[in-house]
Amino acid sequence: MAKGEGGEQFSSASLLNKPASSDGLTRKHEHRNRLSICNKLSYAIGGAPYQITGCALGFFLQIYLLDVAQVDPFYASIILFVGRAWDAITDPTVGFLVSRSPWTRFGRMMPWIVLSTPLAVLSYFLIWYVPPFEDNKVIWYLFFYCLFQTLQTCFHVPYSALTMFISSEQKERDSATAYRMTIEVLGTVLGTAIQGQIVGMANAPCVPGPFDIPTDLNISFKSAGINDSEPVISLEHTKAAYMIASGVICLIYVLCAVVLFFGVREQKESCRPRSEPMSFFQGIKLVMGHGPYAKLVMVFLFTSLAFMLLEGNFALFCSSTLGFRNDFQNILLVIMLSATLVIPFWQWFLTRFGKKTAVYVGTLSVVPFMIMVVCLKSNLIVTYIVSFAAGVGVAVAFLLPWSMLPDVIDDFQVQNPNSTGHEALFYSFYVFFTKFASGVSLGISTLSLDFAGYISRGCSQPEEVHLTLKVLVSAAPIALIIIGLIILYFYPIDEERRQGNRKLLQEQRDNETDSDTDSTELANVV
Repeated sequence: MAKGEGGEQFSSASLLNKPASSDGLTRKHEHRNRLSICNKLSYAIGGAPYQITGCALGFFLQIYLLDVAQVDPFYASIILFVGRAWDAITDPTVGFLVSRSPWTRFGRMMPWIVLSTPLAVLSYFLIWYVPPFEDNKVIWYLFFYCLFQTLQTCFHVPYSALTMFISSEQKERDSATAYRMTIEVLGTVLGTAIQGQIVGMANAPCVPGPFDIPTDLNISFKSAGINDSEPVISLEHTKAAYMIASGVICLIYVLCAVVLFFGVREQKESCRPRSEPMSFFQGIKLVMGHGPYAKLVMVFLFTSLAFMLLEGNFALFCSSTLGFRNDFQNILLVIMLSATLVIPFWQWFLTRFGKKTAVYVGTLSVVPFMIMVVCLKSNLIVTYIVSFAAGVGVAVAFLLPWSMLPDVIDDFQVQNPNSTGHEALFYSFYVFFTKFASGVSLGISTLSLDFAGYISRGCSQPEEVHLTLKVLVSAAPIALIIIGLIILYFYPIDEERRQGNRKLLQEQRDNETDSDTDSTELANVV
C-alpha cells in the first residue's frame, strides 16, 4: 500500500512540476530512442552465434563423445557436467566484470563482444577435433569445452545486457527482443541443419554387439547401415564431417559478430550517476533480494532444465530407442523449424493475453507430445508429426524468458531509483542458475546411461538404456515443467504492474531531461 501511495505521489508531483513543453520533450525522447528495422535486425543477428553453437553442442556433443571420440560414458558425463558447471560459474563472474567496465568510444559491452570472438571460434573448432592420442583425450575435451564456454560467456553476457542500452523505451526493447528471438530460433535451425545434415551424410555404421548376430548376414549389414552398392563410410569420414560442420559454424559466428558491431550503436546510460561498484557476493544479494527476479529465475530454472534434458538426450533417444539412426538429424530439424514458424504467433499472443498466460499455454502444450513420443510404437511419420507439434511449445522456451527479464529490471529500477548500472548482473545471474542446473542434469543423464550399460556405436542397446532414455526425454521434463509453472503462479508482475512501471520510468527520464535543460539554461545565464 505504501509503495502504491509513493508511486501516486511521485506521479502527481512530476505532473505538477512539468513545464508546458514536457509533451514535446517526451515525443522527442521517444523518437530519439526509436530503432530502425536495420538496427533491430543487426542486434538480433548478434544472438545467432550463441544459439547455433549451443544447439550443435546440446544436440550432438553427447553422441559425438560417446560414438565418435569414443570416450567412456563415465568420463563423458564428467566432461559435460564440469563444462556446463564451469559455464554457469563464468556467467556471474563475467557479469560482475562487465558491470565494472569503463565506457569506451565503442560502448561498454561491445569491446567484450569483439575481443572474445576470435578465441571463441578457435576453441569451438577444437572441441570437434579428435586428437591423435588416447591417454589425455578427456583432458583435451574438458579444457577446450570449458575455454569455449568462458569465451562465449564473454560474448553473450554483454550481448544480453545490451538489450537495456539499445533503447530506453520498453516498447522498442520488446520489439528488438522479438526480432532477436526469431533470429535465435533460426540460429537453432541453422545449427541443427549444418551439424545434422553434414554429419548425417557421413554417419558411420553401428557396430553389432554380442547379441546382434543374426543368421542372415544381409539383415546384419542392413541394420548397421551398410549397403553393398554404396561405399562404406568409415569412422574417419564421420570425424572429418564433424570438423567441416564446426568450420562452417565458426565462419557464421564471425560474420554475426561483425554485423552486430557495425549495425548497433550502444547508448550511454542516462545522466544519473552509476552506483558504486559492488563485490561479487553483494551482487548476488542485490539481484536475488528482488522478489520478482528470484521467482522468475526459479520458474525458468525448472522449465529450461526440462527442455535441456529433452535436448541433450533426444538425439540418442531417436537413434537408439526409436531406431531412427539415419533420420534423427531430420527429426531435430523439424522441431526447430516448427519453433521458428510459431515465434510471431507467440509474440502476438503475449501482447494480447499477457506474458504469464503465454508461458502457461505454450509450455503445457508440449507435454502431451512428450508423452506420445514414448508411448506410441516406433513410427517415423508419427514421430515427425509429434516433433512438429512439440516445436510449438519449444518456441515459448526461447521467447518468454528473455522477454520477461527486462520487465523485472524495470521493476527493480522503479523500486530502487538510486541503484543503477547493474543490468549485466541481472542477466548473468539469470543465466548462471539455468546453466548450472543443466550441467547437473546433463552429467547425471550421461552417467545414468553408463549405469544402464550404454554401448558406444552399438546397433542395439540393453532394455535398461531404452527405459532410461524414456525417463530423460519424457517423465523427468514433465515433472520439472509442472514445478516451474507452480512457481510462476506467484510471479507478481502482471500486465497492469508492467505498464505502471513503464509510465513511472518514463516520468523519471522526462524529469532528468527537464533537469538537464534547466541546468544548461542556468549555465548560459551565468
